[in-house]
This record gives sequence, C-alpha cells and structure tokens, in this order.
Amino acid sequence: MTAQTAEQRDLTAVIGLEVHVQLETETKIFCGCSTRPDGDEAPNTRTCPVCLGLPGALPVLNEGAVEAAVKVGKALGSEIPEETRFHRKNYYYPDLPKNFQITQYDAPVCDGGEIEFSVDGERRTVGIERAHLEEDPGSLAHAGGSIDTAEYTLIDYNRAGTPLMEIVTEPDFRGAAEARAFLAKLTEVLEYLGVFDTTRDGSLRVDANLSMIDATEVDKDGDIDTATLESANRTEVKNISSHKGAEKALAYEETRQKNAIQRGREIEQETRHWDESRGITVSMRSKEEEKDYRYFREADLPPLRVSGWTEEIDIPELPDARRERFREAYGLDPESASKLTSTKQVADFYERIADRFDPDLAATWVADNLLGELHYRDMAITDISARLDEFARLVELVDTDEIAVKNAEEVVLRRMLDDDLDPDAIVEAENLGKTDDDAVATAVGEALEANPEAVKDYHAGEDGALNYLVGQVMAETGGSADPGTVNELLRKRLES
Repeated sequence: MTAQTAEQRDLTAVIGLEVHVQLETETKIFCGCSTRPDGDEAPNTRTCPVCLGLPGALPVLNEGAVEAAVKVGKALGSEIPEETRFHRKNYYYPDLPKNFQITQYDAPVCDGGEIEFSVDGERRTVGIERAHLEEDPGSLAHAGGSIDTAEYTLIDYNRAGTPLMEIVTEPDFRGAAEARAFLAKLTEVLEYLGVFDTTRDGSLRVDANLSMIDATEVDKDGDIDTATLESANRTEVKNISSHKGAEKALAYEETRQKNAIQRGREIEQETRHWDESRGITVSMRSKEEEKDYRYFREADLPPLRVSGWTEEIDIPELPDARRERFREAYGLDPESASKLTSTKQVADFYERIADRFDPDLAATWVADNLLGELHYRDMAITDISARLDEFARLVELVDTDEIAVKNAEEVVLRRMLDDDLDPDAIVEAENLGKTDDDAVATAVGEALEANPEAVKDYHAGEDGALNYLVGQVMAETGGSADPGTVNELLRKRLES
C-alpha cells in the first residue's frame, strides 16, 4: 500500500477495556493480612507467607470478596454460574512473588452483562464480556518516575493479595471520550454497591486495547465482524489509573496509530506503557497471547459454588434508579437529580436535608451552593458529612428568613468550610442578622437622598441605576438587608 493510498483511508478506533477494581474488604483475598494501609507504613510490612508466595503457604478464599463480586455481577446484569473455579496464570514479573497469579480463566464468577451511560448527550450501552476475581500483584516504584528511563525499580508487596475484580468489556468503544464516560459510570455503580473505595491508592487501574480498522468495516448498527477484529493488530496500554488518564492515553494512542497507518506502516501488536508525566505511550514488550500464560487449575482451592447463595445477596438502589426516584419523589429537574446522585454519599446527604426542608430549597443548597464550594476547595462531601446538622442549621437560617441568602452563601457557608465554625457563631461574629424593616426603609431614603444623579438616571431609563442604588443600601446595612425587599422599596419610592 502506498503512502498516498493510506492517507485516503477513513479509520475507526476499536477499544476494549480491562478494568481492575480493588474490592473493599478488611483482609486480602487469600490470607488474613489487612488491606488497609496503617498510616505511613513501611514497604513490605503488611505481608505474610501466603501473599509473599513462600513455599508451602496455602491460600484460603475470603468470603467477603466473593460476596462483593456477586454484587457487582448482579448490578451488571451478569449470569452467575452454578460453579466457578480458580486458575494459575503463569508469567514472570517482579511484582508477582509466586511467578503466577491466582485468577479465573474459563469459569469466571460473572459472565456477560452490560452498562448503559451517557456521552455527549447520547445514551450508549457497552457489553461486559466477563468479570472475575483475582489477587492484586505488588506495586513498583520506578526511580526517576518513568519505566523506560529509571535507573532502578523498587518493589512493595504490601498491596499483593488485595482482592481484585477484573471487568472485561466487549470492544464496543469507538473513542476515548466514551471510555472515560464508561469508567465514570462504572465507578458510580461500584461506589453505590459499597464494594469500592476511590481513596485507596491504586483502587482502579485500566488496561486498554486499541486497534484501528477501516470505517467501512463498521455496519450501520455499529457492529464489526469478528474476523475483522481478529485480524486487526492491537496495542494494549497499561498503567492507566484514572478516568482522565484513560481518555488522554487512548486519544494519544489513537493518534499514534492513525499517523503510522497514514504513513504506510504496520501497527505492531505490543504492550505499551502510559507515561502520564510525559503524556505518551512507550513500548514495553510484544503482546502476549492467551497460550503464553499456560493457565491450569489452582489445586489448592476447591471449586466455588455460589448460585444458591446469590439469591440471598441483596444489592442497594443503584444510581439510575435513585436518580429517577429523586425526579419523581422530589420533583427535581434532570440536572439537579444528576448532581445529587453523582455519588452515594451526596445522595444520602441530600435526602437527610430534604427530610427537614422543602426539597427544592434542599436541592439548591446541596447541589449548587455546597457542592460548588467543596469543588472549589478540592473537598468531597465525605469531608463534611459529620457536620450535616450544622449545614441543616444554615439552611434553617435562610428558610426562616433570619439571614439574607447572599450572606448565607458568600459569608456563612464559606467560613464554615474555611474556619470550621458553626453557622450561629459566624452570624453573631459578623453581625449578619436580618436588618428590621424600619432600618431598611431608613437606609433606602438615605440612599435616594445621597445619590440624586442615580435617581435622575433611573427616570431617564438607565438600566444600571437601580442596581447601583440597591448596592448603596446593601452597603449601608452591612449586607444584612434582603436584596429583594430593597429592590421593591426602591421602586416604590422612585415611582411615587
């Protein structure tokens, strides 16, 4: 193929994801070591003979990890088989002390399923091929920060043996933005299930497979023939640890492959490393095939039968269902309902406020005011969840007309977050109690008398004159007057 012919090709990206999720359990998947770092722990201290792979050590399966996996499968709409088994996946890598990983091969705990999500205002559905349990390897620290330039690499086995669930998608993505939106929705579902903690280091890691094919190979329904997929050389990109990182890595890799094809070069089937600091992928090794891992049954773990147990495991209300309930029960618009169900913690916080006040008022204060101020400070709702009663008191001060909304938003809420004070203390310290009607009327009269030019401008039709006068009254009352009341009084006086 000539370079000129290659340039004329209309190419489409085909992307599949392997999402590795650390499950929220107290202990590791095959031993009693804790999964929770103990403060500023030293490397290689949260370990035992089992997770270090020492000779003679035998694994014992963590029941909590299996229960979490079943919850994930039910949320994805997967089939939970009658029997599932563990295998050994054999490969050498420094972070794998046994030289094999205990995982699942031809009998995963979750088979099939799908996730529906939105991207750029459109609904998309991505198929789940499988989801299976396995153990996490250790973690590597490359001196110098980059795998291809490091002088040496350090290994920490504290993470080794943490329960992992690998969720493998069908190759249904056609762009990097779709992958990011999918990961956001998957994370949301996992958080609602209570099986996932985003604050853990390495809690979600992504391997992404990407290949480029001719756009003509995609039918009108977006499907691609199996033979076309199998014949396309693909790269696997590793070391992706965030939604944003997945989008950047895939966008880079799509551009790299497209440029190579347009220059008439073949895409090498290989594994590449996402170097986040440089924003590029670098070649690691040739891509392994399934046969290279020499899977065989894990003889130290018996077959796992969970089908009868599955029906006893309940899952909580999931994000889409809760979003719809918020719209129906509280009369919220789609945007507010989406904000208020963005995480389970936010949804729980809102419902506790909505139980005390008008749902619309509660939605305004949680979705717009509180979340906005938290985002500005790089904080999460979990950082202030213990102060729910203080926040409810702030809403009460507004609801009972004891302080002006502007002061509540711009002074009280901000000082609550910045200075860790309760609202009543701030109102007293700042003298923010509502000015009585007589004092407001006096301030209006004084503003009109002191600003005759603004009065003339108002009668001449100048739009900004009234706002200027409102500002003068608010300044005179120290911001404690209600702007709506001030506006109304000024108009009456000016029109009389």
